[in-house]
Amino acid sequence: MHIRSFQLSDYRYVVELLNVVLSEECCEETMGAFARQLSWDSELVLVATIGDTIAGVMIGTIDNHKGYVYRVAVHPEYQRQGVGKALVSAMNARFRKRNVLKVLIAGDKHNEGLRPFYEALGARPTDIVRPSQPLAIVAG
Repeated sequence: MHIRSFQLSDYRYVVELLNVVLSEECCEETMGAFARQLSWDSELVLVATIGDTIAGVMIGTIDNHKGYVYRVAVHPEYQRQGVGKALVSAMNARFRKRNVLKVLIAGDKHNEGLRPFYEALGARPTDIVRPSQPLAIVAG
């Protein structure tokens, strides 16, 4: 498995992955945030590849000097194989390089189902937050 920054050639495969993994409503919301994050800072959009296949994607953002894990999606064929964990670890490393001291998980309704995943990786309940205002990548 290899974790790297998103590349333009990944676009079609990432969109397909998001459509497979996310609900229709979540996918619609995520696509706007994904596009905004790519235009602002594509280094915080990570893909996990296994061979030539994109197995997972993570969208992170920095908002008000805090790092946020906005969305993670791992193809069903690769779930429970460490892909999500590797994406979280790589995103945390990106945040550390940028001197982001507080990393949080965007606690929107679509991430609620992932609470056990994040907690298994060491996230405390206080790390999963609903920002008082929508994240900039969501609000536009």
